[in-house]
Amino acid sequence: MRDIPTWQVMPASLDDFSGIKSLYMRVARQGGGIARTEDEISDDYIRHNLDSALARGIAYVAKAEGSIVGEIHAYRPIPKLFSHVLSDLTIAVDPDFQGSGVGRAMFTALLNEVVASHAEIRRVELFVRQSNLKAQTFYQSLGFQIEGHFQQRVRRHDGDLEADIPMAWLRA
Repeated sequence: MRDIPTWQVMPASLDDFSGIKSLYMRVARQGGGIARTEDEISDDYIRHNLDSALARGIAYVAKAEGSIVGEIHAYRPIPKLFSHVLSDLTIAVDPDFQGSGVGRAMFTALLNEVVASHAEIRRVELFVRQSNLKAQTFYQSLGFQIEGHFQQRVRRHDGDLEADIPMAWLRA
């Protein structure tokens, strides 16, 4: 069994920009974790997500020994008719920390903040590839429900198409 350094989950800040970008590069390099390739992880992409989450959503990072080993964010879409929704949820966990509880801890922090501090948020939504059954099971264990199938929405690295699965957590 590998020795995982102790990690801690905390709210993200603008100071986390470079660490988040580095994390996303590592996760994209591994493949299959986030819906971006390594060459699509730009400063603009990271800045947009971080700025949007800090302005109208929620973002957390997990840090171990001063390095960011996990990040989760979601934010409200701009149209007011979606002001009760947190969307564009992305979670990234360093390949060396996957399976250590980092992802569950960040998700728990995000959902706990929704419940405790954001009564206006009624729905948190995400998408997961149909082939990623492990992630689907994980999200279901957190209270997310499968809401359908967007057939042929995702082009895999091998060129084949697969469904994207919309999932949502709904406030009770």
